[in-house]
Amino acid sequence: MEQESADLDSLDRAIGERIKALRAARGLTLEALAERAGVSRAMLSRIERGESNPTAQLLGRVCAGLDVTLSALFAETEQPPSPLSRRADQVVWRDPASGYVRRAVTPPKCDAAADIVDVEFPAGASVTMESSRTPPMDQQIVLLAGRMELTVGDTTYRLEAGDCLHMHLGQPIVFRNPGVKPAHYLVVVAPGAPRF
Repeated sequence: MEQESADLDSLDRAIGERIKALRAARGLTLEALAERAGVSRAMLSRIERGESNPTAQLLGRVCAGLDVTLSALFAETEQPPSPLSRRADQVVWRDPASGYVRRAVTPPKCDAAADIVDVEFPAGASVTMESSRTPPMDQQIVLLAGRMELTVGDTTYRLEAGDCLHMHLGQPIVFRNPGVKPAHYLVVVAPGAPRF
């Protein structure tokens, strides 16, 4: 239990450092990013210092303010470059609000055309990811086990094991597990074609 807490603290610090570096690289002040992301300056400061365990929804808002995907944020907190990503070395993060567990599968910094994330989503849980300003990105959800409902914009899709849903990022997406068992799915995020 202590090791898990230490790992979580270390990941929170790495996420905070990555957000701070991305903010500085974009020439944004703490206030400017807080305004773009729609979060308080105090909360953003706590995240950057690694003093907060932010929720997926909150990280999604910060990523939108930085014009990066959640996958891109986590990719830079991982290990040195390698073409091999062993399960034991993959970064695991748990959303404190919903309890969903996110595992970064793609080998870090390997210039892959897509990012793959493995997600275990608890029964009855729900997460809303707001629209983002990221460059055109496509996301596919491949449901491996359980059931999921995804509301993309105004349309709700019900997924069963084996189903795959393609969507463009840039609109609100609600992930919900209506089942009584955890859902297990893969997320594949890749650059999308420009949309006009």
